Amino acid sequence: MGLAPEGGDTGGGLTGYIVHHLTHNTKQFAFGTVHMDSWAVALALGLLASFWLWWYARKATAGVPSKGQAFVELVVEFVDSEVKNTFHGDRRFIAPLALTIFVWVVFMNAMDLLPLDIPSAAVQAVAGEEAAHHTYLRWVPTADVNTTFAMSFTVLLLIIFYSIKAKGGWGFTKELFTAPFHAEGTVAKIVLSVPNLLLNVVEYLSKPVSLGMRLFGNMYAGELVFMLIAGLFVSWFTFLPGIVFQSMWAIFHILIILLQAYIFMVLTVVYLAMAHEHH
Repeated sequence: MGLAPEGGDTGGGLTGYIVHHLTHNTKQFAFGTVHMDSWAVALALGLLASFWLWWYARKATAGVPSKGQAFVELVVEFVDSEVKNTFHGDRRFIAPLALTIFVWVVFMNAMDLLPLDIPSAAVQAVAGEEAAHHTYLRWVPTADVNTTFAMSFTVLLLIIFYSIKAKGGWGFTKELFTAPFHAEGTVAKIVLSVPNLLLNVVEYLSKPVSLGMRLFGNMYAGELVFMLIAGLFVSWFTFLPGIVFQSMWAIFHILIILLQAYIFMVLTVVYLAMAHEHH
């Protein structure tokens, strides 16, 4: 959610304001550049989500639950039912994984509802306008493609793991070269092995790419809309209409936040279920 582009965020009007808020806080390492803001916020929210679930699990009672406990139980039962309907194998790992993904992604997406000028205002209050102008912090980790792709490629590793677990190392390797095009003769199998391998590689890679890009695209677009509304309604005359439009978009964005977390969770479970099945 955006506020008016004031203080250290002007630097070029609306364009400068948007560029400033789309710039990551980065740090160079020997292996490359790390977006420290996305990493730190994602880590903090992951720990917060874990603590939230642990706290209510620890306080769970057999009697009448509190509102907080009832809400957590509702989330857990909802996720478990989705996993039960999709994954028909051993769910002892899949169900906690799905719950972790759903809650963590919701927490990260929900950062988009906080005014994005809070970091700049805090730095400006402590260190002045010049320091705020050169301080960058994007606190919606899922609006960073590095975060969403890191999560989706972790899902890819799990897909490969469950494929090998279900089919065995040789069965998994054999399927890469013999499916989806099947042949009887040796020569035909050799000829079809290359297109089979290419199609399987494309299929495996398309899953994390679609997962990561879908989540990133929706959250990045939502973040950008908040900035545009803040910039277009910057004057005192349009301040109240700006608040109305920001509120309307925030209410609609809540649906996007929950829906994208749900989609990421469900597709992860679906992909793992497909990998777990024997072909």
